[in-house]
Amino acid sequence: MRRLVVTAALLAVLATAPLASANVILGVHGNAARFAGQTGQDNQIRHTFMSFDQGGNLAQIVSTMGPIPMLALNAGAYGAHESATPQGLAMGRNDRFLYQLNAQISAWTGDRFYVRPFPEMNGHWESTCAFNKNGTHRDAAHSTLWNRKALARIAVVLRGGTQAEINGTLATLGLPGIDRDLPVTTPKLRIVWNPQGFGSPDVPGNSAQAYYPGDAYIDVIGDDLYDIAGHGATWAAAEKLYKAHPSKPFSFPEWGLWGFDDATFIRDMAKWLRSHKRVEFAAYFSGKPGSVWDLASKPASRSAYRALITPLG
Repeated sequence: MRRLVVTAALLAVLATAPLASANVILGVHGNAARFAGQTGQDNQIRHTFMSFDQGGNLAQIVSTMGPIPMLALNAGAYGAHESATPQGLAMGRNDRFLYQLNAQISAWTGDRFYVRPFPEMNGHWESTCAFNKNGTHRDAAHSTLWNRKALARIAVVLRGGTQAEINGTLATLGLPGIDRDLPVTTPKLRIVWNPQGFGSPDVPGNSAQAYYPGDAYIDVIGDDLYDIAGHGATWAAAEKLYKAHPSKPFSFPEWGLWGFDDATFIRDMAKWLRSHKRVEFAAYFSGKPGSVWDLASKPASRSAYRALITPLG
């Protein structure tokens, strides 16, 4: 009888234990050293946000992001200054910034560099979104068409190549060319396309797919997933996005607990990561001390993270 009990207990542990073959790259936004102390996680990805008018600060910002940078390019969110519009980016008005970023990626000594343009672009809090909170359209410069063209231009320019090669690709998109050769950054550069799993507002025309520029311009699909009190995590939307792009790796560039302790969410995430073989990375948001996502105030979740997420890396 005792042997049966021990066997049953072992099977229960194995059922929830992470698989050694998962090989998910783990990372965090915020204080990586502090987060490592909380979870034991080897933080490979360091996640940072910047705007399109911070080109002069790129070298300094990128220097703090090893071993694997993930740079979110945010044109403006939550009412902040808008540093670029989708139409302006697509038409080349922010090319100087893209040249500067291409140079930083080329100079990066590691073998991987993630760029995440327009994070959550179908959320009304992002300036790039084509819709207002009430479901009305924003102006033409923020349309889903210009979003797609801007994302494509960002990918083409950041990947680099000869002027002729780049301009040939841009011409097929109906976009103006550039005036120089650029260092080739592939395969080091990984472009992450990261909408919300469903639009906010959730109206026709604001779906994730409405913003997809095409397989040629995207390396990794991303979805942000938060556990929010009274709302929960939208696993169904993540699953739909995962299945919509079967040829692409998947990721969670942001995921976290919004202000409360919920170890079940951590266990569900570990199970999802183990059972979806195309997951490339997952980066917790956030390790910033005192934030609503901080695991310091969530002991049950912190313990579950250490036991189930950390070993996946």
